[in-house]
Amino acid sequence: MKKWLSVLLALTFLTFILVACGGDEEVDQETTEEPADTTEEQETETEEEPAAEEEAEATVIKFAAQNDNTPATEMAIEAFNNSQDQYVVEWIQMTNDSAQMHDQLLTSLSGQAGEYDVLSLDVVWAGEFAGGGYLEPIDVQMSDAGLAYENYNAGSMTSGNYKGKQYTLPFFPDLGVLYFRSDIVSEEDAATLISGDYTYEQLGEMAEKYTGEEGTETGFVYQSKQYEGLTVNANEFTNEFTDLESGLQTMYDFTTAGWTPDDILNYDEGATHTAFETGKAVFSRNWPYAYGRLNDPESGATVPVENVNVAPLPNGGSVGGWLLAINAGSENKEGAWEFINFLAGPEGQKIMSTEGGYLPGFNALLEDEEVLNANEMLTMEGFQNALQSTIARPVTSEYSKVSNEIQVAVHKYLSSGEGLDAAVETVEGSIAE
Repeated sequence: MKKWLSVLLALTFLTFILVACGGDEEVDQETTEEPADTTEEQETETEEEPAAEEEAEATVIKFAAQNDNTPATEMAIEAFNNSQDQYVVEWIQMTNDSAQMHDQLLTSLSGQAGEYDVLSLDVVWAGEFAGGGYLEPIDVQMSDAGLAYENYNAGSMTSGNYKGKQYTLPFFPDLGVLYFRSDIVSEEDAATLISGDYTYEQLGEMAEKYTGEEGTETGFVYQSKQYEGLTVNANEFTNEFTDLESGLQTMYDFTTAGWTPDDILNYDEGATHTAFETGKAVFSRNWPYAYGRLNDPESGATVPVENVNVAPLPNGGSVGGWLLAINAGSENKEGAWEFINFLAGPEGQKIMSTEGGYLPGFNALLEDEEVLNANEMLTMEGFQNALQSTIARPVTSEYSKVSNEIQVAVHKYLSSGEGLDAAVETVEGSIAE
């Protein structure tokens, strides 16, 4: 009996131990599973947290500007975009035909007011656009940024000042100049050209004299297509429209000369720089950007830059250039100002000058060593003389209408050689309005 009692007690004790061990195993499983669940919840929270704190996207600033035959504008935009992360400038490339671009912008501004934030404007449009209420004054922004009128090209600032308010900063100033092949033109003739003391008739004689040398096909190329470029060239040939009859007669003589292209009446800036930089022309009337193309390996230029020199035009070169303005209807005026301030400032203007050959509108850069080293034209005697002999186009609140009347009348005369008196009368009447 005692023996069975001992066995029973032993079995009971063993059972107790097994149950206790089994209970410990369940507790261990619960303990190991619980942290796993906690970790999974933490990972889920960690993955969801960044999504809730996503950074706001950069505001897009739309920049309506003409196509650039150099890499400068694209590089300047890229530099601005890389300089901060609040704004991203999108370049809306417009036509290089000034009249068409003018009409495109007016249509946009009068219809879809906020389609563009920053505008590139020909100097002759600023008064018209400001008067129409399409531009935002920038006097306050300039004052807050500590910018003075004197920091910038005077002609550009004057062009963008309407009724005492400043509406623009310079994109790039411009003036018409004469390019010539220094490896073809004699030293004596070159000296005459550089001085600026010569006439269009003398230029014609040189064009005839040198045509055919070094593989050239024509003597002189310039802008004679019916667009703003024709108004500019007519302004130069006629000495600010003060010598209309003689100046237009000279233009016709050039049009029909054997040393100008047969299709000269279709020439714009692009056709002009192509003819000169590929070695087809001895002389070329164009803007400063054309010199920058000679240094650009991607431009297609075959004439070495060292074979090119610059001189004033006989009666002086027309003042031109482009301005930067804020669309009054923009919903991103703050960002638009930041971009304009950058592009018209020392960094943006240095890019435009060194990479595109443009004349800097920020005055301090005219003495900047990097700019001068990259743009030899700024140091040339002929170019410096050209800066001193500029002439203006007609100043009027209805410039587009006036310019269009001039283009039509002059082109009609140049196309036929008939109606000189009628052309003179039309131009005089347009300017007098």
